[in-house]
Amino acid sequence: MAAPGLRLGAERLFAVPAVLELLSRSNSTSQAFPEVLRLPKQQLRKLLYPLQEVERFLAPDRRQDLHLRIFDPSPEDIARADNVFTATEGNRIDYVSSAVRIDHAPDLPRPEGHTKKMNFFKVGKHFTVVDMPGYGYRAPEDFVDMVETYLKERRNLKRTFLLVDSVVGIQKTDNIAIEMCEEFALPYVIVLTKIDKSSKGHLLKQVLQIQKFVNTKTQGCFPQLFPVSSVTFSGIHLLRSFIASVTGNLD
Repeated sequence: MAAPGLRLGAERLFAVPAVLELLSRSNSTSQAFPEVLRLPKQQLRKLLYPLQEVERFLAPDRRQDLHLRIFDPSPEDIARADNVFTATEGNRIDYVSSAVRIDHAPDLPRPEGHTKKMNFFKVGKHFTVVDMPGYGYRAPEDFVDMVETYLKERRNLKRTFLLVDSVVGIQKTDNIAIEMCEEFALPYVIVLTKIDKSSKGHLLKQVLQIQKFVNTKTQGCFPQLFPVSSVTFSGIHLLRSFIASVTGNLD
């Protein structure tokens, strides 16, 4: 499936649902990284590394079950990644189109509500984000032809991110998406959303269950989980850094 208009730089392209709402610094709870570094130590750790905050509630022999530091960027790398996701005059973050093929796309306003199409966003000159509809009863009728074909055939796809509700854990529809990624041998990452809605105990229980699933039932999933909150912005800086890294922007 060709889409010449999307080939940016070294063809850095990846897919992630609801990405701009989750990652861009238009969110009022986000802070520039120099401001973040001035936070008290415990608050800083909770914001940057939410799993390390709950790790202390585990018995020492259980801590090895979690993979918390496989990706462990320096503060300098986190600051560089923050700049990638900060919209400025010289680093525009723009909605491009709602079409599978960018060269056939009409001139459309930014979509709102549940994603029904594959929406393309340019993040400066760094990479393109593809916001994809999810599985489930609200999925578009042509989901298989549109999304599965794209994921299977897109050769410059760097990473696929699956968003899992941390309150309820992995559901049937999540399993379908995971099986698809495994079948297509796609490198993918699980992002745990809504971590602000759970107690520390419930979050830790869900994290351990999902981590066990990743460790024992998957081959293509990155071992480290990325928990995030779009309300408190916890975990967002680390996820940004990972995205910047896999797209070659921290080299």
